Amino acid sequence: MNRIEEKFKELKKKNKKAFIVFLTCGYPDLKTTKDLVKGLSSKVDIIELGLPFSDPIADGPIIQESSQVALKNKIDTLKVFKLVKEIRESSSIPLCIMTYYNPVFCFGIERFIRESKKSGVDGLIIPDLPPEESKDILRIAKKYDLNIIFFISPTTTFKRIKLISNLARGFIYYVSLTGVTGPREKLPADLVDNLKRIKKITKKPVCVGFGVSKKEQVKEIYKIADGVIVGSAIIKKIKENIKRQDLVKRVVDFASSLKVY
Repeated sequence: MNRIEEKFKELKKKNKKAFIVFLTCGYPDLKTTKDLVKGLSSKVDIIELGLPFSDPIADGPIIQESSQVALKNKIDTLKVFKLVKEIRESSSIPLCIMTYYNPVFCFGIERFIRESKKSGVDGLIIPDLPPEESKDILRIAKKYDLNIIFFISPTTTFKRIKLISNLARGFIYYVSLTGVTGPREKLPADLVDNLKRIKKITKKPVCVGFGVSKKEQVKEIYKIADGVIVGSAIIKKIKENIKRQDLVKRVVDFASSLKVY
């Protein structure tokens, strides 16, 4: 059982839900990313670290822009692994790397997973990896005790939900809406019904992401899901304070303001 699974077990015992945030590695720079992780570690349950990629098809304009800045800063896979190693010197918070299949494939699947685990990563989130084509990655990930997190969307069929439930480890990422990431004023009308349908099929933790940016939305999601993921709203807050010396404090305070527990 790795840190992600331990965290959900711990939260369940306390009758609490997970609060997960996303950061783009190297936005606006690696030092700030490291400082943000340090500041957020006592405030959130899990942190997603985005490995920047030139064609992030699941990401909206806010995260795309942050990825472009990180790529201009020459952030690559090895630098992200080095960052995680440095984070692990002082923090045991569960960490996921969110990336796309291309960087994993180009780096070498087993090498990527081995180095992820060696650096201190607990899970991988790969939006463009279909579960039907994940056999090799799952086999290697199991060998290194690394969780592979899969996505379920509002259009996922019953049969596919069952497949994903059987394959997923750590948690299942429910995409609350069709489209790309980005803050939304309102949650989709069918969110609760879709989550109830999924929860009838799987016993794995289900966390909701895409579009979450307000405390009221977090409260609503917590009524049925096991956790919530906030990404674009965090990156937007970083951008708004990018020239301020107290950027880290402002972002941490914002994240804390969204928490229910």
